[in-house]
Amino acid sequence: MLDIRHFRSLVAIAESGKITDAAKRVYLTQSALSHQIKALESHYGLALFERGRGGLRFTAAGERLLVLSRDVLSQVNTAERDIARLKADTRGQLRIVLECHTCFDWLMPVMDEFRRRWPEVEVDLVAGFHELPLLLIDENKAEMVIGSLPERLEETRHLHVAPLFEFEILALIANEHPLRSKRMVAAEDFIDETLITYPVPEERIDFIREILTPAGVKLERRTAELTVAILQLVASRRGVAALPSWGVKNYIDHDYVLGKRIGKKGLWSQLYAMTPKHLAETTYVQDFVGIIRDVCAAQLEGIKLL
Repeated sequence: MLDIRHFRSLVAIAESGKITDAAKRVYLTQSALSHQIKALESHYGLALFERGRGGLRFTAAGERLLVLSRDVLSQVNTAERDIARLKADTRGQLRIVLECHTCFDWLMPVMDEFRRRWPEVEVDLVAGFHELPLLLIDENKAEMVIGSLPERLEETRHLHVAPLFEFEILALIANEHPLRSKRMVAAEDFIDETLITYPVPEERIDFIREILTPAGVKLERRTAELTVAILQLVASRRGVAALPSWGVKNYIDHDYVLGKRIGKKGLWSQLYAMTPKHLAETTYVQDFVGIIRDVCAAQLEGIKLL
């Protein structure tokens, strides 16, 4: 009765917590995934989930199948890597460009796990900020860019775009800031403020593109290359910032700065891994993307896998 598709569905549900999100991950409709689960429950004569306000919670039977699913999928992935090595020479390099340096915190364990699995592939980071990171792929100076999609999607037509996850961007203010008592903030709240950002073009900054510009708010801008430098400036009331929630959580938890939701529904952005199409077909690049998703699902709070 059980097969690989069931294992992948159970893991997707465990990581997303919702049938709707899990269905997207395994490329099924919500009804098809629900039918798949009902068929399993009918086969075993036991419920696999309890449904509540917080989403799905695995029963004891569901937990047992989830453990099996993870074990089997891990062995399948290992076997596929071994077969790829037998089939062809998998030696190569994977030079990675990051749009946002807050990615460093979770990318380091990803790279460590990748090196363990693929010691024959040289993986490295391309240092510094780059105004046009996708050009580095065209110039053969990088094999992967991790970041948001460019405003002009035609720039990625020659690339394979792998979705990673969605995350919330928070507005960051000093603990003594006049906005400290507000639960959420809007563009108008920041009039006359200085916005502290990474040194990238304005069109690549979600807070400017999605929030400030539509509201007709133009802020003075100051840049810093390191996340900790941005937060130091915010804490000392030199300005405000807008950064991914997972990149600043520790600073907020330790009362270094305050984080505020932007708008009623929050400001959300998405992260993708972009590679040349021919390279995206290699097993080790597919595995690298899978490691990113697995590590981030386990370590980053508040994200939604795509």
